Amino acid sequence: MGDDKDEDATRPSPQRGRRRGQGELEALVMRVLQGAGEPVTAARVQQELGGDLAYTTVVTILTRLHGKHSVTRHRAGRSFRWAPAADEAGLAAQRMRRVLDGHSDRDAVLASFVSGLSADDERLVRELLHDAPAEAQAQAQTQAQAEPRGDDPVPLDREREP
Repeated sequence: MGDDKDEDATRPSPQRGRRRGQGELEALVMRVLQGAGEPVTAARVQQELGGDLAYTTVVTILTRLHGKHSVTRHRAGRSFRWAPAADEAGLAAQRMRRVLDGHSDRDAVLASFVSGLSADDERLVRELLHDAPAEAQAQAQTQAQAEPRGDDPVPLDREREP
């Protein structure tokens, strides 16, 4: 049997006076930013949310998201324009890293996480881990070539080149 209360709790409510959790408000704001397709002002976020939140509340939420590195901002006149720092997958990965970083026993957290994976997810993680060293090495080589430092010594074998 479905419970109507459970279904209603998952839908955003425009009711004034209803106290929503910080995570719920952050999720609503992130949805607006991701749907905008371009950096937007806090006033635009407020408008897209239906105007039931005070402007200062929207700015506070955006500032907290900025502190969590979930959004970026750049100055636009006297205010800021805000945008998601990454796509949804990147933000989810960022949240996962924060949870992992928040625990002293990383081995236990990772072991618990891995033990709960489906067979398909476990296979995917194994493939990603297998490919990661090659990708990281290629990325490091590309970065090293793109950013030569003037204070690096010249390798001995290059000194002999004409």
